[in-house]
Order: sequence, then C-alpha cells, then structure tokens
Amino acid sequence: MGMTDMNLGNLLPSWLRRRRPKISVLRLSGVIGGGGPLRGGALTLDGLNKSIERAFAPRGLSAVALAINSPGGSPVQSALIARRIRQIADKKDIKVIAFAEDVAASGGYWLACAADEIFAEESSILGSVGVISAGFGFNDLLSRYGVERRVHTAGARKAMLDPFQAENADDVTRLKSIQTDIHENFKDHVRARRGDRLTGAEEDIFNGDIFLGKEALALGLIDGIGDLQTTLRERYGDKLRLNPIGQRRSLLRRRLGVETRDLAGDLIAAVEDWSHWKRFGL
Repeated sequence: MGMTDMNLGNLLPSWLRRRRPKISVLRLSGVIGGGGPLRGGALTLDGLNKSIERAFAPRGLSAVALAINSPGGSPVQSALIARRIRQIADKKDIKVIAFAEDVAASGGYWLACAADEIFAEESSILGSVGVISAGFGFNDLLSRYGVERRVHTAGARKAMLDPFQAENADDVTRLKSIQTDIHENFKDHVRARRGDRLTGAEEDIFNGDIFLGKEALALGLIDGIGDLQTTLRERYGDKLRLNPIGQRRSLLRRRLGVETRDLAGDLIAAVEDWSHWKRFGL
C-alpha cells in the first residue's frame, strides 16, 4: 500500500516499461478560410487552435505529423495556422512532419511548409505558389433586363471590383498590386522554411505552377515520397503509437451536420469550395 509510483512501475513487465514512440497526427483537410455550415470543413485558426494545442500536449512526443489535404484558400488563415504550429513546435522543441495526400497546393502548401519535413505520394499535387482572384461580371445582364444598379459609397474605391459594374482598369491595377504583395509573402515563407533544399529555379517554383510528387521532390519542394503510416513506421518502428487529432465540431453540427446561418451565402461558399477542389481533380 505504501509503494511509490516508481516501485509500481518496476512491477510492470519490461515490455510495458519500454517506451514506445508516440506521434500526434493533426489532420488539416479542406479549403482554408471562413464559411457557413456547408463549408463546415473549412480550416481557420479559430477552429483549429485547440486541436493544434492538443496535438503538442502529450509528454514524450517523438513528433507531430500533419496530414494535409487542401487546395488552399485564405492567405491570412494559412499564415496564422502555420505560424501557430511553428510557435508551439519551437517552444516545445518537437519535430513536425507533413504528409500531403491528394492536394497540398497554394495555402495547402503554405501549411505543409510549417513542417520540418514534407512527404507526398507520387500523384499528390503540390506547389501552386501564387495568388488568384476570380469572379464574374454581370453589368450587361442587368441592363438587358432593365435593372438599375444603385450603389452609394463614401470613398472612391469602396465599390472596387463590383461585379455588377463594368471592370475598371484602375481597380485591376490596384488588385494586382495587392496580389503581388501577398505573393511575395508566400515566396518569403517558402524560402524561409525550405532554405537550401530548394533546388529549382525560382521562376519555375514561384510562378503558380503545380507539380506531382516526384517533380516536387526534384525541385526541393518536398523531402521524400511516402505515405504517413509507412514512412513513420519505417522511421520509428512498428510499435509506434499514432494519436489522431481532429477538429472539434459544435454539438449541433455533430447532431445535424449543419448550423443556423445564411443558406444563400453557404451555397455560394459550397460552390467556391467545389471550384477550389476541381482545379486539381482528374
């Protein structure tokens, strides 16, 4: 009855006392950015922060693995999520290894670069280090049906890129300036994280192109070809313990799969998500 924890530990069989490698697996799957219930898988720092903390919380971790399947999305949320992962990893001195599944492109690749090493399948799609803005113009449609558009603003650029007005050259110039700045931030992040491992020419790597696994490896965008289970067990042994960490959902979302928000906006978000994924489909 008076035995200490150490005494009790000595009574355990040697196979139980032997330390088994332990790795948290943090899944980052979906379009990056906000949205409604039809965009429930969207990745944001607010939605992921608790999961990130749980991934790094266990004692004696050998590493944290990132299982990434994302076509990208918000550059801000990409940066926030990646920065939070690095903050905790550096503070706790824990290795981070990323594994690209179908897609780790654009913001998805930004997340992958938060890791110390990146692995992918031969058919995984990576890269897309660029910035895109896409939309539609409906100004002729309104005039055809005799609809008058009424917009009143304080500030000359408040209605910039309004899809119901004719495209303005000054607005496009301003948009491209913003895109250039975001692109430079993206390139700086990749350079900082990949360093001398980047072997391809920057005009090839940073032009927004996408690459399959082997080509990404040759360019230095990733460190090897391999899936999460096989690669980690080859490195840490068959007795490796993998602890899956998923994004928590609200009780209403778990029960019904939706939350009470604007359905029209959510339908648009769902179409945007679909377009993100279809860019990289077969």
